[in-house]
Amino acid sequence: MALFLKQQLDRLYSRYHSRSWVHPDPLEFLYLYRHGEDREIAGFVASSLAYGRVAQILKSVSFVLQEMGESPFVFLKTSSPEDISHLFRNFRHRFTSGADLAQVLIAIKKVLEKHGSLYSCFLSAYDPSGETVLPAITSLTDEIRSHMTGSRNSLLPMPARGSACKRLNLFLRWMVRADAVDPGGWSGVSPSKLIIPLDTHMHRIALLLDLTRGKQANMKTAMEITLSFRRFAPEDPVRYDFALTRLGIRQEESVHSFLERCGGT
Repeated sequence: MALFLKQQLDRLYSRYHSRSWVHPDPLEFLYLYRHGEDREIAGFVASSLAYGRVAQILKSVSFVLQEMGESPFVFLKTSSPEDISHLFRNFRHRFTSGADLAQVLIAIKKVLEKHGSLYSCFLSAYDPSGETVLPAITSLTDEIRSHMTGSRNSLLPMPARGSACKRLNLFLRWMVRADAVDPGGWSGVSPSKLIIPLDTHMHRIALLLDLTRGKQANMKTAMEITLSFRRFAPEDPVRYDFALTRLGIRQEESVHSFLERCGGT
């Protein structure tokens, strides 16, 4: 059964793992930036806003990045906190207010001043011998939060509370993997340490494929699903994430038809 499932996952990967299948996906904004310092900022913004209806996600991400100009990195380095707060004062994306967005951007600005880049900040806590990137994720969010006021912000999860950190793990997939879809740039982090970006869609598929028994889409379940995917791709456990999330987007293949092929229900 495991071999057959791997064959079906590889078939899906071969069919959908292409840039021609990216739109509509906030990942497409990262292709606009040649420099890693800009791409990581754009990626953080795009992944942080990746919740809700796709059309609204694309509209919100496009607006924020246009306001930041050709270089998001230069924008954060040269803009004052007051300028950032004023620029996004009327922004709204579902639960995210302009104040939420500005607070995170100002905090990232301070991280850049301290570490030089988000990548350097992440690497400072990354252990190549560790099982996953979770400790480094926790350290990165703690560092960003240390420059913020208040404990809650719709754009920044709290790993210590068991959040699946779907959007952060999506960001890391984009930044660490480098292939036809994911642009990469964070070459010092091994793809083998990545955690599956877990949302309700991926959780449902994983349950039906018997990749997890976890009933909640939390970090514990995300880790269990990641371990299951390691059976098929130990060096790249999130290899199939993009292809699986394409199911049903353009009606060429649905979740139901894929599960039927795999013998699920």
